[in-house]
Formats: sequence, structure tokens, C-alpha cells
Amino acid sequence: MQAVTGPVDAVIFDWGGTLTPWHTVDVRGAWLAYARAYDPQAPADRTAELAERLHQAEDAAWVAVRDHHTSTTIAEVFATAGIQACGQPHSAGMDAYESAWDPHTCTDPEAAPTLRALRGRGIRVGLLSNTLWSREHHERILARDGVLPMFDGTVFSSEIGWTKPHPEAFRAAMAAVSVSDPARVVFVGDRPFDDIHGARSVGMRTVLVPHSDIPQVQRGHTEAVPDAVVHRLSELVDVVDRWMG
Repeated sequence: MQAVTGPVDAVIFDWGGTLTPWHTVDVRGAWLAYARAYDPQAPADRTAELAERLHQAEDAAWVAVRDHHTSTTIAEVFATAGIQACGQPHSAGMDAYESAWDPHTCTDPEAAPTLRALRGRGIRVGLLSNTLWSREHHERILARDGVLPMFDGTVFSSEIGWTKPHPEAFRAAMAAVSVSDPARVVFVGDRPFDDIHGARSVGMRTVLVPHSDIPQVQRGHTEAVPDAVVHRLSELVDVVDRWMG
């Protein structure tokens, strides 16, 4: 697998499963944590029913992402589940939900040196994530792990109209890092449909990090062949150097 060589102006990364190590997450368990904190006095069956409504609403949102590439937000998940996303019960629930996710959001230890090496070569660094979560939530995570200042631009699908693999999502990421020629952009991701198929469709070079066990509800119709495969983020800089000659 060899891409057309030439200058690289930017490297744009997916987030979950790419800049974070892949974890199998008990999504229903995270919603159960929310439901328990939302109403600690509720009987177990009512708590379980609330968690299941939220889980089903999230699954429906990801089906829309897969089939229509349209974005959604966690607020819309709550609305679909019939939950008013405000007030102290909701705040307590969100604290519990985010705590349940915390172990699964850790940045790969090789991410920071990789980002620094790319920036040291004059390459702009971006991030494009399909997500229900807000920019503020993601930036807290990236700041916690010391990598937020290393990005020249970040795009979260929750704040635009589209998700990967829609071309507009990739164009938004290019605009965020102030580049215009997709042939001079490398996209790095763990998903053959969202990341590799989507980026190749707009003319980017692509690198697959093949670590993730993609849930069936999120699998797309096309698994494109990447221009390169790396099994560790630390391998990426050598790939980019070879392409740049």
C-alpha cells in the first residue's frame, strides 16, 4: 500500500480508537450510572428502564450517523429519551456518566511525541471526531492529558451538520487547520468506513490504525483500503517522512 508521494501540509486524526487506545466500553453501564445518579431514590426497575431508553436513543443516533452521515448531540439523545437535560438531577447524572467514561478516554502515550514530531516538521495537526459530546467535554479531556495545545484545529461532529464519511466533515477539518488541498493532507483513523473511505473520497492520503472492534451498529457499507497501516502511533512519522521524500 503506497500513496502518491509529495508534500504534506497537515495530518488530521480521528480521536476515539486512534488517539486513544481502543477499549470495549459498556455503554449501557455508563447510562445506568447516569440513571442511578439522576434519581438515587428510584426503584431498580425504573432506573434500568431509564438507562435502557437512553441507550436505545444513543443507538438510534449512531444508526443515523452510519446511514445518513448527519450529526447529533447528546442533548438530542436526552430529548429522544424524554429527559430534560437541565437541573441538579441531570448535572448529577452527567457527572456519573462522564466518570464512567473516564477510563476509556485516556490519550495514547505515543500521541504527544507523535504530534510534536509532526509539528516540528512544519506540518499542521488537526482532529476530526464523530461524537455526540460537546467541544467543551472533549477539550477538558485533551487538556487533562496535555495534548490540547498541540492541535492547530479541532472539529467535533456535534457542532457541525455532518459526520464522517461525509465530505463536508473532512472539508471542515481542513478549514480548521487552514489547508485547502486534500492531496497534501493525511488522515489517520481506526475505521475503514468513516475514516479511510471518507478521507479517500475527498482525495486525502490515509493511514489506518487497525485496533478497534467497531460495533455492528456503527459499521458502514464500504471498508476502503488505506495507503498505509500503522500499529503504533510512533510509526506514523516515518510513514509521513517517506511520503514527503
